[in-house]
Amino acid sequence: MIYIIMGLGWPFYEGDNFHPQENIDKMARGEPLTDQDRFPWLLRLHEIIERERCSGSDALIACSALKRLYRHILLHGSMSGAPTICSHQTTSHSASPEVFFLYLHGDYDLIHQRMVARQGHYMKAELLRSQFDILEPPSEEENMLTLDIRKSLSEMILEVEKHIESLKL
Repeated sequence: MIYIIMGLGWPFYEGDNFHPQENIDKMARGEPLTDQDRFPWLLRLHEIIERERCSGSDALIACSALKRLYRHILLHGSMSGAPTICSHQTTSHSASPEVFFLYLHGDYDLIHQRMVARQGHYMKAELLRSQFDILEPPSEEENMLTLDIRKSLSEMILEVEKHIESLKL
């Protein structure tokens, strides 16, 4: 499923739509995912990132890249420094200048409140604690922009647009 984010006009991929059914079933039962559960999902998202990068397109992917390792897999497709799909690009263990992370920062209570209010999602709000427990906030070297989730969507989009403009300079 592809959405267009109105402010940026980029395709939007909801990472939850790419989980294997086993992960969905596990979260629906209230069981936290393990690293092993997440690896195939992260690799699927990496393929989307590579496809967009190789075509020269811009896109947004929403996912819970909770650990530095997960962000590395999203960028490089593995835990090692294996080459990427695009032959003109090389892989390193550092951040990619073509890809940056949006770190949606908020406190547990606010996020839990929003999760309880949402309807029709398989991930139970009780699983939020397990995500906070393993969270490794991104560092500056990971090419990221922190967004405060207390702000409106339009305010956050404006911050992202400004960040993108600053990267072009």
